[in-house]
Amino acid sequence: MQDKITKILKAVADPTRREIFHALVVAATALPITQISNQFDISRQGVTKHLKTLEDAGLIQISTKGRERFCYADATPLQEVNQWLKFYEQFWDDTIHNLGTYLDNKA
Repeated sequence: MQDKITKILKAVADPTRREIFHALVVAATALPITQISNQFDISRQGVTKHLKTLEDAGLIQISTKGRERFCYADATPLQEVNQWLKFYEQFWDDTIHNLGTYLDNKA
């Protein structure tokens, strides 16, 4: 089974899924799947597959009201990815600092 970070990264690796997620974040409200589908030049079934991947990663929630299904963004899982990236950001900051110190001592 994939860990959460892997699912999130795979979900946002696709440009269409990033656009869908961005549209939902900007909307700041639940949007019907029909409205989301109308924004893209792919079939509703294609959009639904993208939505399922985003939902599996925890980046969107899908609810049903009557005959319509609504989606809304949940950016909370991105915090976990951000925490993971912070480790590497610190690594590179330290590495660049150490390189600068080394070069300063050679001059």
